[in-house]
Amino acid sequence: MPPLPLLRLPGVVLSEVFKSLSIGEKIKLSLCSKKISSQINNARLYSHKVIVNLSTLYHNIEVYAENKKDTFDIFNCSDSGTINNPYIQLHRIEGRAVPVISIGEAITTFWKDCREGYLSVIRYLLKIFQCKIAISNNCNSDLYQPTVSELFDLQVAFKKLTIHFKGSNDENLFWKHISNKLGQVEDLTILCTCDPDFRPVFTSWPQNIDVLSSAWFTLENLLECPCTTITLWNSTLGNKDLDMILNNWKTGGFPNLKYLKIHSWEIRYNEATILDMKFRELDGMVIQTDDGSKKATFKLGYQRIEMSVTLLQ
Repeated sequence: MPPLPLLRLPGVVLSEVFKSLSIGEKIKLSLCSKKISSQINNARLYSHKVIVNLSTLYHNIEVYAENKKDTFDIFNCSDSGTINNPYIQLHRIEGRAVPVISIGEAITTFWKDCREGYLSVIRYLLKIFQCKIAISNNCNSDLYQPTVSELFDLQVAFKKLTIHFKGSNDENLFWKHISNKLGQVEDLTILCTCDPDFRPVFTSWPQNIDVLSSAWFTLENLLECPCTTITLWNSTLGNKDLDMILNNWKTGGFPNLKYLKIHSWEIRYNEATILDMKFRELDGMVIQTDDGSKKATFKLGYQRIEMSVTLLQ
């Protein structure tokens, strides 16, 4: 068949062609020319909704559809200027001529400045797709904080953000920079805080929060938390705190809550009362809010309570 004059197709037809492409086909096609890249960028709002999974340690990027059936990998490497590979082609990415090797469902790009190249590829993807970012903090990566900060400033949506605190001054400043932007995050995981004097202040909240080593996450933090799913590990909350939490929920608190899990060494299975009953009596019990709009089902384990909330109206 003769070559297809793709850019001569009517706009509506061209948009349908773009929709039919796989993630990898769209990325590779966008590299062919500035003109077709502009056409693909213009059709972004009608494009795939993808998750962009970032590895700041190895500079790798995985792009996949929300159903995970369509994936594409981008590897970003340092360009020493001595690469001898017959499959290398030069493509323009964010205004730079970049050596690229394409193999199967992946490409490898080579950059003089690997850090800037990594960020350039991320910006490039944001122009092509409707992206949600998934990124974990690797303690050995100097790219994590600048990458996350730039993505927040670009008002990108995060599917998953993992933060590993050790209590350094840089981390404190980083938290202050992003703490008012957490509404952009769907799932936030905070691994730990080793500095006993470090108390992160939330000026905004993600949709879901999961905190490991949550001794710093106080009762006041929890009562203010508007998240849908809340998971606290190694907490210091005790039976009296749980009684206050559940009474608060019964009287209209935690309006968004669907699931709460607290693991605490301070929970006493046979001591103190919660909602006027022994703690162990909560296991399997169903309790309604005072206005009858919701019900909660409780499940107990060793030093653990789980609460699943269902709407009744």
